[in-house]
Amino acid sequence: MKSIIVSSNSSGGGKTTVTIGLMKALMKKGYKVQGYKVGPDYIDPAFHRSITGTSSRNLDLYLMGEEGVKASFSRGKGDLGIIEGVMGLYDGKGIDSKYSTANIAEVLDLPVVLVMSPKSQSTTLCAEINGIVNFENLNIAGVIFNNIGDSYYKLLKAAVEKNCNIKVFGYIPKDERLSLKSRHLGLVQSSEVGDLNEKIDLCSELILKNVDVEMLLGCFKENKNFKDDYHIENRKIRTAVAYDKAFSFYYKENIELLEELGETTFFSPLEDKKLPSNIDFLYIGGGYPEVFIEELSNNRSMMESIKTELKAGLRCYAECGGLMYLTEGMENVDKSAVFDTVGFFKGKAHMTSRLQNFGYAEIEVAEKNNILPLGLKVNCHEFHKSYIDSQEQKIYNVTKDTYDGKIKKWNCGYVKNNTLGAYAHVHFFGNLDMLQKISGASKK
Repeated sequence: MKSIIVSSNSSGGGKTTVTIGLMKALMKKGYKVQGYKVGPDYIDPAFHRSITGTSSRNLDLYLMGEEGVKASFSRGKGDLGIIEGVMGLYDGKGIDSKYSTANIAEVLDLPVVLVMSPKSQSTTLCAEINGIVNFENLNIAGVIFNNIGDSYYKLLKAAVEKNCNIKVFGYIPKDERLSLKSRHLGLVQSSEVGDLNEKIDLCSELILKNVDVEMLLGCFKENKNFKDDYHIENRKIRTAVAYDKAFSFYYKENIELLEELGETTFFSPLEDKKLPSNIDFLYIGGGYPEVFIEELSNNRSMMESIKTELKAGLRCYAECGGLMYLTEGMENVDKSAVFDTVGFFKGKAHMTSRLQNFGYAEIEVAEKNNILPLGLKVNCHEFHKSYIDSQEQKIYNVTKDTYDGKIKKWNCGYVKNNTLGAYAHVHFFGNLDMLQKISGASKK
């Protein structure tokens, strides 16, 4: 499989537009495409999957480690791999390029195509491009301009060819039909865009018409062969995973590990009336439960089923939105009403106008409990505009390094019976032992 990385000079630079359009364009040319996403994102991989029909994979050096990233990358299947970057090319965890898209390009030894959405620039844009190209020793194959007109493109192409040593692959014209709606935490999910196929098809046609796809294909690079040691023994653990429009934030590799542990069943807290029967472990991931809270709250039989099983000792791990769902109540997005939820954890979930504890952090288990060992450390990521007011036992100390050398600290990780709920999102490649502990596999 040959691959390339799609990056930009900033968030909102057009990475997703180019990525999904290019995926569809290459599929129209007969290629099987594998999607990847740099960083802890869940939304973009879902768009990739809706186009390619194959699960997209995250590549996150902080959450997964270098060997974990290589393992995840090696699991991709297809003729061509397209890796969508995160933020700007060199933007990482702090004030250097560590954990950035550029860091991924270095680790995987892959070329980068730069996507830019310029406005009122020409020669100054060339200076910016040269700065990006020369900042580190990366293979930046060329540039695609996004959201501009034909005459402006011709000006930029001439300027870049005169002032920069970089290919100009083409452009995507400005077209309002390509826009995707956003909400309080970013783009809406692919499952909620009614005319998604039409938008993607339009974008791919614009790329086929205005981008030199054959020249771009010549820049894709054959993958290296990487080891994949991230597997787990089958312990006959029967897992139920909550999966629907309200709960869809899962890393593909986490689900694969659960499937290796034993039998995995998916269910919908929105549509199904009760939990699957005869399960050993319940996994409720993140998503947008606050958007669908009225529907979730109306499904009383499901909430009662979950509460009954958790009180009886069923093992459960709930992340972010999953944690919110297990409380006694949750506000809707505009905070106009509070709706009943499962009621297992005492307290309620409240929405906020600003992100809470946003970004990469580290978990340390600091309180004795019956699920995770003291001192266990796991890298994590948080992204939520909510908090809960529960007084249940907290076992996590969470720390985040700041750009000025200080450390931000807070507590999370609510434990009750055999249930662990936390805002932190975790990739189990970062700690396979954590998965064995929370699922009960280590006791079998």
